[in-house]
Amino acid sequence: MNLNQIHNVYFIGIGGIGMSNLARYFKNLGKQVCGYDKTPSVLTNELMESGIAIHFEDSIDLIPKDFFIENTLVIITPAVPVTHSEWNYFVEREYEIKKRAEVLGLITKDTFCFAVAGTHGKTTTSGILGHILYQSGADVTAFIGGIVENYNSNLIGSGTTVTVVEADEFDRSFLHLHPNIACITSMDADHLDIYGTSEAIEASFMEFAAKIEDKNNLFITKELPLEGLTCAVNEDAIYKAFNIRIGDGSYVFDVQTPTEIIKDLHFGLPGRHNLMNAVMAIAMANLFGTPTDAIANAIASFKGIKRRFSYQIKTAAKVYIDDYAHHPTEINAVHQAVRELYPNQKVLAIFQPHLYSRTRDFADEFAKSLSHFDEVLLLDIYPARELPIQGVTSQWILDKMLHNNKKLVAKNDLINAILASDATVVVTIGAGDIGELVPLIKKAINETL
Repeated sequence: MNLNQIHNVYFIGIGGIGMSNLARYFKNLGKQVCGYDKTPSVLTNELMESGIAIHFEDSIDLIPKDFFIENTLVIITPAVPVTHSEWNYFVEREYEIKKRAEVLGLITKDTFCFAVAGTHGKTTTSGILGHILYQSGADVTAFIGGIVENYNSNLIGSGTTVTVVEADEFDRSFLHLHPNIACITSMDADHLDIYGTSEAIEASFMEFAAKIEDKNNLFITKELPLEGLTCAVNEDAIYKAFNIRIGDGSYVFDVQTPTEIIKDLHFGLPGRHNLMNAVMAIAMANLFGTPTDAIANAIASFKGIKRRFSYQIKTAAKVYIDDYAHHPTEINAVHQAVRELYPNQKVLAIFQPHLYSRTRDFADEFAKSLSHFDEVLLLDIYPARELPIQGVTSQWILDKMLHNNKKLVAKNDLINAILASDATVVVTIGAGDIGELVPLIKKAINETL
């Protein structure tokens, strides 16, 4: 399929974080873009403000009459049910219909592609890398799975020859990509509802790694059972961060590359996991030939990703942080960062588990991770695409936790429970709709200060 011959792009599920950056991309290319989503959101509002027509009723009458078979690409999200009438309209008339992952495959086939894979750290690493390349003047478009604070967008740049993409392991989507340079940040068990076993997900990552024939173009962490160039923090590796200090609220560190030491890099994102993400991005940009001073300037100016350790309140009396963490490893990373920044302060964590299957698979690990916080409020499981599983509840996690300063809370009682706590640091954690409560929590806490 030749994307240059496509004049119209129609999205079913246009408001998703991954779908919306594709919509922005095709709009930048001058295509006529429109689509459907189930409900309005901040993302759909932004797309509409950019000139993309979106409707929220499943109706074939709302499909533009000039979207003909020969000049239209239809892009669907797996979340759309097979009974969807617009989808069936396109299927019955034999339109070109592709999943988002397939379209990214087509785009990356015709560009120099950086692919960022891993069960954790994809969004931040690809955001840092996209920012470095864009700020250095590369002809890049970066597709990010979150909103980059510097651009208030999940798309960086409008280049046509270089791409940065998150290589998503969900549903083996990353196997559609055509990477020239890639990294793998982690291969922890996740998405076991898709893969079944940790061995199966590891095999999928190995299949992705095999796409990079020259292993000098593949960056890995030291613990991964793969061949590639190693990256590390305070450990020997081909690319390593060391001499790490904290100054003016930022990390200051040096990076050893195969040919030089880059000194005194400044980086504002907290947590050792984010330092690792930065090293991965620096390594990929360095291999590409990005000038050292451009890398340093971009690292210093990167503001982060929304809902990734995002400060909502930061005063001497109270700190409120919001984070997307939805896996035990990610919760541990949040805890490490909070303790490093706010030692000896009481920390309240509010966690909303995401997916019944993930809760079932990692209940013990969730309980252990959450037990590190001083106080925990647990919301009910956010089901997303799943039906309930008998016996899998937030109460089940609560019962497994090691300390007693814990409580199961309904959403409508959450703010009162937060205000009743004497914790000086508050952290909301989870990938469900807890993010929608953040402005209300922020407002309520601010009113007490």
